[in-house]
Amino acid sequence: MAGHSKWAQIKRKKAKADAERGKIFTKLSREIMLAVRQGGGDIEGNPRLRAAIDRAREANIPMENIKRAIQKALGEAGSEKYEEVIYEGYGPGGVALLIKATTNNRNRTAAEVRHVISKHGGSLGEAGCVSWLFRSQGLITVRKDGSLGEEDLLLLAMEAGALDMQESEDCYEIITAPEDLGRVRDKLQEQGVPVESAELTLLPQTTVPLQGEEAARVLRLVQTLEDMDDVEEVYANFDIPADLMEEAWA
Repeated sequence: MAGHSKWAQIKRKKAKADAERGKIFTKLSREIMLAVRQGGGDIEGNPRLRAAIDRAREANIPMENIKRAIQKALGEAGSEKYEEVIYEGYGPGGVALLIKATTNNRNRTAAEVRHVISKHGGSLGEAGCVSWLFRSQGLITVRKDGSLGEEDLLLLAMEAGALDMQESEDCYEIITAPEDLGRVRDKLQEQGVPVESAELTLLPQTTVPLQGEEAARVLRLVQTLEDMDDVEEVYANFDIPADLMEEAWA
C-alpha cells in the first residue's frame, strides 16, 4: 500500500497541473457521464458518480461544467456515445496492468494501448489474465497533521464502517467497501478528520518489488498510458521506492 499511496499522491499533483492546462477535464467529464449512465444521476445513491465529482472538484473543475456533463449523460443535451473498456496485460518485471479507458472506437483504442505497452517492454493480455489480482475498494487518504493519533483515527474509521487502515510515510489510508466510501468519508469529516482524498479504486492483493532501470521503465509506461486521451486510469501492482517515483515525476 505504501507504493500505491506515494504514486496516488504524485498522480493527484499531476492531475492538478493538467487541470491548469485544461487537459484533464475531458477525462473527468467522460468518467462523470459513464457514472451517470451506469448508476443514475443521484449523487447520494451513486458512489461512482460521487467519487467522480469529488475528483473533478479536487482538480478545480467548475461546478457548471460538472452539471453539464451530468445533463449530457441524462440525455438532456446531445453527446457523443462513449463506452468503458478494460485492458489487461503485463509491464516490465511481470508487473500486472489493468487499464480503464473510455472510447467511441474500440479498435483504435485497443491498437494504441497495445502499441504503447509493447514499446515499453510489456504485453497486452487476454481478458481476466490479471484482474483477479485486484479488488474493488474505497480508499480514503488522511493527512498526518498531528491533530489525531493513529489509534484514535482507527477507532473513528472502524466506527464509521471502514474495513481496514494502514499507515504510510505522510498519511493514513483507510479502506472501505465501495458502497460505503461516501458514508465513511462524510462521517470522518464530521469529526474534523483532515480527509485529503476519497476514491473508488482497484487495490492489488500482491505486489511486485522493482528497483533501478526496471522500475523506471514501468513508471514511464504507466505515465505514457495515463497521458493517452482515452485512458482514464491505470492500475498496477508494482512496489517501487518513493524516491524513484519522485524522480520519475520531476
